[in-house]
Amino acid sequence: MAVSLRVLEDAKKRSARLAHRRNTTPHALMLEAINEKLQSEEARTAFHAEARRRLKGMKRTGMAIPAGEVFEYLEARGEGRGAARPKARKLA
Repeated sequence: MAVSLRVLEDAKKRSARLAHRRNTTPHALMLEAINEKLQSEEARTAFHAEARRRLKGMKRTGMAIPAGEVFEYLEARGEGRGAARPKARKLA
């Protein structure tokens, strides 16, 4: 399927310069950019769907991990300290 896009002159010039530096064509560069954007949006959509699924499960079961415990765990891991993974429990 052929597709035509109207690209602003500035974007054409910028893509031509970048393509030249990368030893590729402006067309290939634009295809790569479109593909990266599609992958990014698909990943974002999947992330939000998973978050909704998990929130629904949390509301159904009442099981959760307090945010403070999650932050403490992540901070310890980020600093290279050993940390026990927090466990979900029924919250009041």
